[in-house]
Amino acid sequence: MSEQVERDSMDFDVVIVGAGPSGLSAACRLMQQANESGQELSVCVVEKGSEVGAHILSGAVLEPRALQELFPDWQERGAPLTTPATRDELYLLKDAKKAQKLPNALVPKSMHNTGGELTRYVISAGNLCRWLAEQAEELGVEVFPGFAAQEVIHDADGTVRGILIGDMGVSADGTPKDGYMPGMELRAKYTLFAEGARGHLGKGLISRFQLDEGKDPQHYGIGLKELWDIPAEKHEPGLVLHGSGWPLAKDTHGGWFLYHAENNQVVVGLIMDLSYRNPWLSPFDEFQRMKHHPVLAKHLEDGKRVAYGARAITKGGLNCLPKMTFPGGLLIGCDAGTLNFAKIKGLHTAMKSGLVAAETVFEALANGDEGGQELSAFTTKWEQSWAYAELKETASFGPAIHKYGTVGGGAYNFVNQLLGGKLPNIHDTTPDHAALELASQFEKIDYPKPDGKLSFDKLSSVFLSNTNHEEDQPSHLQLLDPDIPIRENLPKYAEPAQRYCPAGVYEVVEDDNGKPRFQINFQNCVHCKTCDIKDPAQNIRWVAPEGGGGPNYPNM
Repeated sequence: MSEQVERDSMDFDVVIVGAGPSGLSAACRLMQQANESGQELSVCVVEKGSEVGAHILSGAVLEPRALQELFPDWQERGAPLTTPATRDELYLLKDAKKAQKLPNALVPKSMHNTGGELTRYVISAGNLCRWLAEQAEELGVEVFPGFAAQEVIHDADGTVRGILIGDMGVSADGTPKDGYMPGMELRAKYTLFAEGARGHLGKGLISRFQLDEGKDPQHYGIGLKELWDIPAEKHEPGLVLHGSGWPLAKDTHGGWFLYHAENNQVVVGLIMDLSYRNPWLSPFDEFQRMKHHPVLAKHLEDGKRVAYGARAITKGGLNCLPKMTFPGGLLIGCDAGTLNFAKIKGLHTAMKSGLVAAETVFEALANGDEGGQELSAFTTKWEQSWAYAELKETASFGPAIHKYGTVGGGAYNFVNQLLGGKLPNIHDTTPDHAALELASQFEKIDYPKPDGKLSFDKLSSVFLSNTNHEEDQPSHLQLLDPDIPIRENLPKYAEPAQRYCPAGVYEVVEDDNGKPRFQINFQNCVHCKTCDIKDPAQNIRWVAPEGGGGPNYPNM
C-alpha cells in the first residue's frame, strides 16, 4: 500500500528510532551540544509503544557511568535512581531443594554489584526511559510515542534518508478502513536505529550493508521477568541475587535474578540462552518452576504478582558486534549488541553508544555536513570508549559458557577476568536457530502445573503485560512459507514455536478435517522477537504492527 498513496513528509536533522536508553541518551546529548553552541538542530524520536517505557523491560541494576556523563546533576534532576544495591549474593542451584552460595572471593569481578567507587542502583528501566524522555523534551527534542517505524527510506544508491511510519487503519485483508491514515515519511540527514534486540529495521540494515561480515553469528537470550508486591517485613531494598543451575539442563545455559526494588517490590526473572538444543524446552515453564526453589520462593511467598513481560536480549558480545556505521545512519545499543553479558548489564553500554553517536553526528553537522555520509569517525570514538573496552575484555564470556558449560565456562571467565581478558579468544559460530536438534533425540518435558501462587500459566501472565493489538489489522508475524510449520517443523521439532514463545502466540490446532493447523494469535504478542530468532527454518519474520500496539509495561 505504501507505493499507492500520497504521504506527508517531515524533515529533521536527526531521526532516532526507539525511545530506549541508547536512543534517548543520543537525543539528549545531541540537543545539549546544539544548545551549548547556539546552533539550531531538529531531533525527533519515534517510539512504537503507546507511551515511552511501554515496551521497555530490563532487570535492572544500573551502573550510572554513562548517565553521569550525560547529566552530572542527575540526582538534582530527580532521576529515578533511589535504591542503591546494598547486598550481593550469587547461588548455584543444585536441584529443586539444594543450593550453594558462592563465596565472594569466587564471584567474577564483573558480577559484583556492591563496593568499588561506583554505586549501582536497582531501577526500573521503563521509568528511567520516561525520565530521559522528559529531559529530552525539555532540551527541545520532539518525542513521538505510538508511531511504529515500518520501513527505511533509501536513496537510489542505498543511502539511508529516514524512515516511513506504518499506516494506521488497515484491515486484516490489507484494505483501508474508515479513519485510515497513511504513515508519514520522516526524512533526516542522519538516522539512528535504537530499536533494541533484533530490531526489524536493524536486521534489514545489517543484511543490506553486510555489517556482520567477518563476525560471529549474533547470539541471543530470552529474558522473562515478573514484578511482585511483597510484605514490608520481607523487603530489603537493594538486595541483589543472581544464580544459575536448576531447573536448566547442563547443556542449557542461563541464569536468574531477583532484586529488591523500592516500594516493597521485588523483580524476579530468568535469562535463558537461545542456543538451547532441546525443542521440547519451554523458557516460560522453566521460569515458572524455578520460582519454587526455596532460595527464591522465600522472597515471593505471601506476595502478589503484579506484572509480567518477556524480551529477547542481544548477548553475543564483541565477537558478534556488527559494524555500526553505514551511509546515512548508525546502529546503536541493543540493536547492534552492546550489552556486556559478563555483567548481565546493557543499559550503561547502550547509553554510552548513544552518547558517542550523538557526539559524532553533531560534529559532522556542525562542520557543514549535509547528511548521508558514512560516519567512520564513530568507529574510532567508539573503540576508544570505556564501553568498548568492557566488551573487549569480556569477548569470550558467552562463548566460553557455550563451549565448556556453566561451571567450566565460569572457571575460564573467572581466570580470564583476573588476567584482564588475556586468555585466547573463544568463538561460537553456530547461530542460535541452528542449534536446535530433532525432537526424537529428547524425551518430552513434563512441566508441573502452575499452583497460582508462585507459578502461573501463559494466558494469565500475558494479561499482566497489558498487551493489546487492534485485531482487524494484518498480522505482524509473517510466515515466509505458510506450509513449513506443519510440513517440516512439526515432524522434526514438534513445532517448537508453541514452547519458545512466552505469550501463547503460536498453537498447533486441529482443522475441521482433524488435520493439524498452525495458528498465530498475534494479539498476544509481547514483542519479544524470540520467534524471529529461534525458528529453525528462519521462516517467521517479525515486523512492526500498528503503532501503540503491544505490551504496556508499568515500572518494568
